[in-house]
Amino acid sequence: MPSRKILVVDDDKNLIQILKVRVESAGYEVTTALKEEDALEAVKNQAFDLAIVDLQLERLNGISLMKEFHLVSPDIPVIILTAYGTIESAVEAMKQGAYSYLTKPFNSRDMLFQIEKALETRRLTSEIRRLKDLLEEKYDFANIVAISQKMKEVLEIVSRIAGSDSTVYIQGESGTGKELIAKAIHLASDRRDKPFVALNCAALPESLLESKLFGHEKGAFTGAIQSTKGLFTQAHEGTIFLDEIGDMSPSVQAKLLRVLQERRFYPLGSETVVEVDVRVVVATNKDLEEEVKKGLFRGDLYYRIHVIPIRLPPLRERKEDIPPLVDHFVKRFNRQMKKGIKGLTSEAMKKLLLHDWPGNVRELENTIEYAIAMTRVDMITEDDILQPKAGASEQPLKTLKEAKDAFEKDYLVSLLKFFRGNVSEAADFAGKYRADFYSLLKKHGLNPADYRRTE
Repeated sequence: MPSRKILVVDDDKNLIQILKVRVESAGYEVTTALKEEDALEAVKNQAFDLAIVDLQLERLNGISLMKEFHLVSPDIPVIILTAYGTIESAVEAMKQGAYSYLTKPFNSRDMLFQIEKALETRRLTSEIRRLKDLLEEKYDFANIVAISQKMKEVLEIVSRIAGSDSTVYIQGESGTGKELIAKAIHLASDRRDKPFVALNCAALPESLLESKLFGHEKGAFTGAIQSTKGLFTQAHEGTIFLDEIGDMSPSVQAKLLRVLQERRFYPLGSETVVEVDVRVVVATNKDLEEEVKKGLFRGDLYYRIHVIPIRLPPLRERKEDIPPLVDHFVKRFNRQMKKGIKGLTSEAMKKLLLHDWPGNVRELENTIEYAIAMTRVDMITEDDILQPKAGASEQPLKTLKEAKDAFEKDYLVSLLKFFRGNVSEAADFAGKYRADFYSLLKKHGLNPADYRRTE
């Protein structure tokens, strides 16, 4: 790890030399400056991790110089050196942005401890900012890759309704990015600094889903060894996203309806009511209006959640988004895999544009990831794209390996459909270890969640 760079500013030649020796002995790289203008020039020309500045300088005081530093490098922590009689001024310096102060004569151990604490604080602050920037880069709707008119209309709706607290109903096929839109709504709202909590309702059985949503008290049911807060409680003042709400059982639907109406509920086994303030966003890949007609979904709940509907178009309806999405994925996987893929050949892009993408953006993402992992040149070719040409009337003769792979994938899809995405049962039926079965699914880009509870 490279040594941290520290700037020391003092008009006392003897003191600055002592400081330099003591700080360098702790493994830091030290730059010194006797004059304020030299110090400011140094900050403009190189990045420092920390500055130690004397309060009483020849022309400026340390506070004024610190403010000049922060105009150039806002994040640089500053430790002020002060004589005992000017501690009050040093405290004022901290109010105006200094990290801390040291009184002269100072103990070397105290000084190094202050430096270490200041650098650690800066590191944590930078990490928090980096993670926040990554989150906003990934989920801010202004950065969602979309040039098609249909997706522009979706983002226009998102921008209009983000500031309200109305329930949002997102309908779209698997892989269209429903959670991405839900997170964009949250980050564009006044609740952005509060929790965003998501749950796939199809992933849990009824007995666990109710507990997951509303929480439970210790002993509420067999296995409840401790009290647990539900997701509604965890999302207080933030946003809760309920994905695949169409797979929710009738009894949980009834309890959810009551919570949406009253914004209060009793955790399982509790006699204490919990009140929550949450923005609710739901999503489904089903036609819930048809489900209501069939008696599979409560009509009153449907109208309670169907306040602001957003339909996400499948990728086959917005193929003009494929080139920018491909460019986005190529850049991302280049960074992740440390590769230098320049792009796709025209034939490879044509193959992508002809495909119908039943798995939507998720399938496209997996396809590009596979191609970048497998290609040995700097351009993705037609042979690197696994999907067949959509709508092609002729079936070209396949090699033995291609035929085996095609059969293997079709067989896996059939198993997943029959066992409704239950990997354990499918692997057992196929005579495969669970881990080996997962490897086969990964090989063919299959996600068991796409086949759960499908008819």
